[in-house]
Amino acid sequence: MLSSKAYLIPHTPLFFTFRHGFSLLHTKSQARSLLPAFAPPPISRALKGSQLPHFAALDVNTYAKLLDSCTRLKLLAEGNDIHRQIFMHSSCARNSFLLEKIVLMYISCGETESARLVFDGVPQPSVFLWNAMIRAYAWNGPFDRAIDLYERMMGSGVERNKFTFPFVLKACSGLEALEDGIKIHDEVKRAGLESDLYISTALIDMYMKCGCLEDADEVFCRMPNRDVVAWNAMVAGCTLHGMYEETVRFVLEMQRMRTRPNPSTLVALLPVVGHAKALVQGKSIHAFCTRRYFDEGDVLVNTALLDMYAKSECLVYARRIFDNMSIRNEVTWSAIIAGYVLCGRMVDALQVFRQMMSEGPSIVGPTSLASILRACASLGDFDRGRLVHSYLVKSGLIMDITVANSLLSMYAKVGTISDAMSFFDEMDTKDTVSYSAIISGCIQNGNAEEALDVFREMVSSSMEVDAATMVGVIPACSHLSALQHGRCNHAYITSHGLASDPSVCNALIDMYAKCGKIDIARKVFDTMPKQDTVSWNTIIAGYGIHGVGDEAISLFLRMEPAGLVPDDITFICLLSACSHSGLIAQGKHWFYAMTEIYNIVPRMEHYICMVDLLGRGGLLDEAYDFIKKMPFEADIRVWVALLGACRVHKNIELGEEVSRMIQKLGPEGTGSFVALSNLYSATGRFNEAAQVRIMQKEKGFTKSPGCSWFEIGGVVHAFIGGDQSHPQSSSIYQKLEELLVEIRKLGYLADTSYALHDVEEEEKEHALIYHSEKLAIAFGLLRLRHGQPIFITKNLRVCGDCHNAIKYITLAAKRDITVRDANRFHHFKDGMCSCGDFW
Repeated sequence: MLSSKAYLIPHTPLFFTFRHGFSLLHTKSQARSLLPAFAPPPISRALKGSQLPHFAALDVNTYAKLLDSCTRLKLLAEGNDIHRQIFMHSSCARNSFLLEKIVLMYISCGETESARLVFDGVPQPSVFLWNAMIRAYAWNGPFDRAIDLYERMMGSGVERNKFTFPFVLKACSGLEALEDGIKIHDEVKRAGLESDLYISTALIDMYMKCGCLEDADEVFCRMPNRDVVAWNAMVAGCTLHGMYEETVRFVLEMQRMRTRPNPSTLVALLPVVGHAKALVQGKSIHAFCTRRYFDEGDVLVNTALLDMYAKSECLVYARRIFDNMSIRNEVTWSAIIAGYVLCGRMVDALQVFRQMMSEGPSIVGPTSLASILRACASLGDFDRGRLVHSYLVKSGLIMDITVANSLLSMYAKVGTISDAMSFFDEMDTKDTVSYSAIISGCIQNGNAEEALDVFREMVSSSMEVDAATMVGVIPACSHLSALQHGRCNHAYITSHGLASDPSVCNALIDMYAKCGKIDIARKVFDTMPKQDTVSWNTIIAGYGIHGVGDEAISLFLRMEPAGLVPDDITFICLLSACSHSGLIAQGKHWFYAMTEIYNIVPRMEHYICMVDLLGRGGLLDEAYDFIKKMPFEADIRVWVALLGACRVHKNIELGEEVSRMIQKLGPEGTGSFVALSNLYSATGRFNEAAQVRIMQKEKGFTKSPGCSWFEIGGVVHAFIGGDQSHPQSSSIYQKLEELLVEIRKLGYLADTSYALHDVEEEEKEHALIYHSEKLAIAFGLLRLRHGQPIFITKNLRVCGDCHNAIKYITLAAKRDITVRDANRFHHFKDGMCSCGDFW
């Protein structure tokens, strides 16, 4: 409810009839001085039992004048007093005229439910009172009560007029209640009021809010006369649906029809200009505002301009407008904070938020808090995020679902998934966004199984599952290589009509490719109603990790004829496919064609792919020279790619040089330490390997243990090297011993350089046999029927000894085995691997 001060009209005379004649009232204080001085009771049915002091009764006209004064000046306390006194005197308590005045007084003061209690006691409300009550619900909510009251009005036999329909249609707009809106439209036609300007404008708004743009346009075209409000309804509707060109067309058309845009037109227009990042158009609108003085002191226009510049990533102009505004509301502060967050200037966003808090908590709202939580998440500022959480609890804003979802995302993104899960469990109200946020958080933090559990809970709770949720769930299946779960999700997507969504199809392509089913991934790709650039990139990347580089190139060549232009991501996928397939010449060709033909400037990721390509091919010196000739300084990822190649090809001298570069830049993870340590161990330099591992521990880096997954019957089994925690551990180890005997007969010799320890050869061989992928394969042989293929996923790169051993296992067990490691797929069959020993 707005403050009464905003509605104070100090120079409007109010006439009251008293026994001693007329009195002229100029202010609220003068009006109050004529009212009995007793504490206002709550207006409810409990009023009947209260003991009230006795005051002399006034006549009906006097009460009416007093109630009119309270209505105009929004004097709720005094209106309560008058209502109480009228209730005390039976002669006036049931007077319909006075009851209507009381209802209007409560509506004016924002007390809709108190007004409804009195309204229900009016014997035969007039159409004016029905309209006033419907309008109150339509403006203040709950919107559904406005529609219910309208239906009750129809049942009472009261004739609706041209004012009734705009009010109830506004409620339909708020609820996006299309079915109710269409019924009311039919009633408008029967009443012969379809040409009414205000009703037609309300219909346009309703249809636009419900997404029926053609119906809205039809109503608009049939209007005999249109004012600026009708034009604004069309402009606002097009903006709502992000239709930039249509919005601009309407604004130009309204001027050709000699209707001048007003400030409301520009407030409706500017958001879609910002979303389109049409900065030149935005500046011309700003110039128009300045010429017409629309921006002088108008907080709505200035805020819309600020928001437009912020969304167009022109923060200099946005900040200039913000600093020049004498009046700022909550939306103004939210717009500038959101602008800084959008442009990645999180520190500036936090500074503005602190300034906002210093000016008073009354202007702090859900939108600004949601933006600041996104800033905390982006900065990884867990402590500040916790402080915001405390403020939300104290202020009660934690109950706002948008803020709660932003807080949930913040906890998930800064890596504290336990805090996110705890908060998720505490949330009283959850929506689709809540579930999507926690599912995505679980995936980002490597808790794929927990993500699937949350999704199952979501489905069982009958929560609506949308495309965004499925895009979050499907990667959990990819991460675990849980093909059965992925297929179930695919069936769910199809049965719920989500299979036409490009983002969902792209996630399915990625899932099937990573679960070893590149053929099904291709089928999903081929049957998509419409493929976008991401679709092509995903399927090209899928062929790349399966080592089918020729097919990846073939697809790439079909991309442009299909009407899509390759982007920088496309070339990362293509170069990676060449690298995994050993297509060195083709990789070089497409790297240079990227710049010369497609005008795409290579970025760090492209150079990483090229170094990886050259390194895998044994062209270490060329790879080193390539790095030295880069137009910008190579980051640590480039050098780590070369160090891995040095380890494969056992080039100690270059490996040490590369290691020095990595140490100079500062290692970002365990990868560089492990690669150098493995290089030393593989060449028998165990003391140096030990020193590298000591340095790794001193710097706080720990190597993730090798872990492999195997899915059967919808259950994912995890194995860690040397671990004996699995219920069938004894059978698994026995099976491994049997396999070792069989593959030795076929010619297998353990490559003890991969044991990486300065111990006896026998101990090294014993350590190698219990690597996680071998345990998973042994379990698969125990559980699957004879001849069934085995599919294993590993979190790290498969070691050379395991790679060699698996080739022999396919011969001994007469099984096809597929291993997805951290880099690519290895399809083992008849003693051969699809990678051609190039990985």
